[in-house]
Amino acid sequence: MTARADGRDTRWADHRVQRRRELVESTLRAIRKHGASVGMDEIATEAGTSKTVIYRHFGDRSGLYLAVVEKVADFILEDLRASVGWDDPDDLATLVADLVHAYLGLVERDPEIYRFVISRPLVDKPLTEDPVTGLTRRIGRQVGDVLRRYGHAEATAATWGHGLVGFVRAATDEWLAAGMPRDTDQLAADVAHLFAPAFAAHQPATSGIS
Repeated sequence: MTARADGRDTRWADHRVQRRRELVESTLRAIRKHGASVGMDEIATEAGTSKTVIYRHFGDRSGLYLAVVEKVADFILEDLRASVGWDDPDDLATLVADLVHAYLGLVERDPEIYRFVISRPLVDKPLTEDPVTGLTRRIGRQVGDVLRRYGHAEATAATWGHGLVGFVRAATDEWLAAGMPRDTDQLAADVAHLFAPAFAAHQPATSGIS
């Protein structure tokens, strides 16, 4: 293959990546405009293209859904990294409050996007792996890492980390389903108060971030 052909291939691959990114952004705009139950016709209209073109880039409806979830997951993880004191929290109760507050804040700012992710309106076939569960596992591992660095045994840290994130997700889903009736500060404080006694009663022999 000639260098010129290689260059064309590279430009085409870059174009496809950029086009996929644009179509995902258009889908996010359509969700915000039409709600979590948005349909492919509305997405295509927002993107200024046809459903056929969208399917060409993502394979099918489920492929588009997975691409949107991947984009949302990256955004959530980036925001949590910036908002939560992972490296040196004052104490574990503060870490919990920061985590809950950041998670709720994300949902509060973009509730239809969150509803779209958890309700899977475009998925019309079984998925190999649930991407939403995959996201909570990634966050759970991060929390477990902090607990382990505080001195908790690895198994305990993993159990508490994933359990805490599962609790936060369940509380968030119920809060959203109820119409977000309470202030995020109040809900974050409730969760932190629930877990604080457990952290206080099970202080490891050596604590502190290493």
